[in-house]
Amino acid sequence: MSKPDRLWFTENDDANRLLAEDPFALLVGFALDQQITVQQAFQGPLRIKQRLGTLDPKRLAALDLEPAFREKPAVHRFPGTMAARVHDLAAHVADEYDGDASRVWRDAKDGADLKTRLGALPGFGDMKVRSMTAVLAKRFGVGVAREVAPDHPTLGDVDSAQSLLDYQAAKREHKAKLRSKSVR
Repeated sequence: MSKPDRLWFTENDDANRLLAEDPFALLVGFALDQQITVQQAFQGPLRIKQRLGTLDPKRLAALDLEPAFREKPAVHRFPGTMAARVHDLAAHVADEYDGDASRVWRDAKDGADLKTRLGALPGFGDMKVRSMTAVLAKRFGVGVAREVAPDHPTLGDVDSAQSLLDYQAAKREHKAKLRSKSVR
């Protein structure tokens, strides 16, 4: 299994390195990736770590995360809801995987099992599961993820600052086309 030195999901190099180094940081970024930019969502794990001194799921599950989420700049535009979501995610990883987030994919028997495991994570719907499998397959070389990763463009295709901008532009264009079709 290969491991990148960074994921290019933010403009902050420290945040990008943390996403590649810490499996739980990657899960937190995906959990936060809702109704804010990709860059803001994936910068969240670094902000949490800086404010609380840890991203250890067992420790986070024992803390009230909301004050850290509300500190300026806020981790998310919905700090209360997202603090609860990250708390639930930490508790799930602590309880189900003994605090080792990488076991979510490392211990998966096959692609279907991986999708089930990811889908059981708080805040992970079908779209996040698909995008996460693409990142695991294309950026980390996780074999079971290759079985189920989508072949349409996802965050898994982002390998530079420019490719993030290109991905976001393509995503906006795709959403606009969907909206124009639904209006007819």
